Amino acid sequence: MRHTRPMSRRTSPTSPQITIRRAVAKDAKRLTRLVRGSGAYEGKYASAVAGYRVGPDYIEAHRVFVAVGGGEHDGRVLGFYALVLAPPELDLLFVADDVQGLGIGRLLVAHMLSEARAAGLDHVTVVSHLPAEDFYHRVGAVRTGTAPANPPAVPWDRPEFEFRVPPA
Repeated sequence: MRHTRPMSRRTSPTSPQITIRRAVAKDAKRLTRLVRGSGAYEGKYASAVAGYRVGPDYIEAHRVFVAVGGGEHDGRVLGFYALVLAPPELDLLFVADDVQGLGIGRLLVAHMLSEARAAGLDHVTVVSHLPAEDFYHRVGAVRTGTAPANPPAVPWDRPEFEFRVPPA
């Protein structure tokens, strides 16, 4: 399934297109760079992504989709998400730092919910990174609890959320 939508009017007067497509093995290095280069994981949060790798095997095993830019971002992977079906979880969601705030994360969440519905899911959980908590609230996720710290990589508690998947 491919979706192409214009980016928010805030992006540029030409409203470049964003295409969401299924990730392929050759995207693995780009996705790994997005994760490791995320400004949300600097400083005290760096240990959570140090050495993290999105490999071709992960892309093959899960529903991983990328947002690819048009216009000035022609062909560039601007963000991605990974939906795990069993148990239903939004495992990864990243948007490149320089394009955050343009609606790409919201577009990826909407696509994820569409994929979850097509897979017959009625909910999707997500363990949020602390700096992303407000984002998940804004896109409709409901706080359901707290995931305890998992040292040494993640030495802090994290908020847990759930998306209700609306029926078709």
